[in-house]
Amino acid sequence: MPTILVTGGAGFIGSAVVRTLVQAPETVVVTLDKLTYAGHRASLAPVDGAANHRFVHGDIGDATLVRALFDEWRFDAVMHLAAESHVDRSIDGPAAFVETNVVGTLVLLEAATRHWQGLDAAGRARFRFLHVSTDEVFGSLGPTGHFTEASPHQPNSPYSASKAGADHLVRAWHHTYGLPTLTSNCSNNYGPYQFPEKLIPVVILAGLEGRPLPVYGQGTNVRDWLYVDDHVSALRTILARGVPGSTYCVGGGAERTNLEVVRTVCRLLDELAPDAAIGPRERLITHVADRPGHDLRYAIDSSHLRTTLGWTPAESFESGLRRTVEWYLAEADGWCATVSGRDAARTRQGLGAGR
Repeated sequence: MPTILVTGGAGFIGSAVVRTLVQAPETVVVTLDKLTYAGHRASLAPVDGAANHRFVHGDIGDATLVRALFDEWRFDAVMHLAAESHVDRSIDGPAAFVETNVVGTLVLLEAATRHWQGLDAAGRARFRFLHVSTDEVFGSLGPTGHFTEASPHQPNSPYSASKAGADHLVRAWHHTYGLPTLTSNCSNNYGPYQFPEKLIPVVILAGLEGRPLPVYGQGTNVRDWLYVDDHVSALRTILARGVPGSTYCVGGGAERTNLEVVRTVCRLLDELAPDAAIGPRERLITHVADRPGHDLRYAIDSSHLRTTLGWTPAESFESGLRRTVEWYLAEADGWCATVSGRDAARTRQGLGAGR
């Protein structure tokens, strides 16, 4: 039975990975998560009690714990998703991002290398270390062009700089020590279980309550949107068939300005949760001070992944967003209330106060 370590498995993307992997009874999944503000056991409720899943509450930066987990479970693969991930929070408190995203990745790489070097030939050939990263490491695009696997790292925020540092460490561990690593750089994810501080869940929950819908600046910043389950399918494909030492860009091919995204959410809310007292949600759109150093545009060219490994997304932006809005409406008083998302969404961060 293959045994996989998923770091950050109680977070947004990580929990989607765990919930999917556990569906295969022949796979044993060990989740390691620190349970910070964005990691919640509630996101793993669907797999509670599964015989092939174990949850470990701990920090990827705890070298003693990480080494003990490798010794106990003899992992066949690592899917490394643990990260501090919110750009706004990184502006106000960058040190935590360096500790988790850079130092934590180093700890994992050292433990994985020690483990891998102790395996027999078949085990060494089978082992993989998949590092899940972001397109933000590449910096900002102009009105044209796309990020590819050959794009240089040019991070512009403390968050993206910390992820770029992790990318470089993973590359170095493959080339220096031979560790069979894989790296993925994905575009903006959305979908169920996303902590309500990111754009789409913030807008859904605020619109449901009739509160102002914050849009940074003029709302003209462009992102390429990827439904989380499509991202999970890409990661499983990369883990199974990716070439060690390679990088794969994962995108949904769904570029939208932030204002377009907010307006689309408004229309879905008006359709799925009409409220005469609130009226059309677009009237709630409120332009607020822009994020410092806000990158203009991200867009992914995922043709390498599609042509070499055969991956394609199943959801369009329209179908994925409808599923997302429906889920948040159903969980507004359930999962969302459990993780205290509504209160978190009311607090603006990322203005660099005091720096």
